[in-house]
Amino acid sequence: MKKFNVIVDKSMDFAVRIVKLYKFLKDTRSEYVLSKQVLRSGTSIGANIKEATYAQSKADFNAKMYIAMKEASETEYWIELLERTEYITKKQAESLLTDCVELIKILTAITKTVKSNS
Repeated sequence: MKKFNVIVDKSMDFAVRIVKLYKFLKDTRSEYVLSKQVLRSGTSIGANIKEATYAQSKADFNAKMYIAMKEASETEYWIELLERTEYITKKQAESLLTDCVELIKILTAITKTVKSNS
């Protein structure tokens, strides 16, 4: 259960960073399309993790966590694209990607553990 609490906290912290990134891109860079994509996928990670807390079964829990993992992977893509298109700096991207990859690793471990215990 401790690992689950960690992922809830980390995903919320990451979502806050993503919301701030969205505001920065919208207000400073006048970018509205890519910023909306990263906002949706980046905040969806934590929403799916939170939804998993009320899962009806282990299979439902694992499905929600897997969706969160997929959203994290999509978010990683958008961050990389924002860097390559020079909307954010390499330093900004690396900081966000470090957190994003950490979420992916934790979610991968959770889904593998649940699957092996089923």
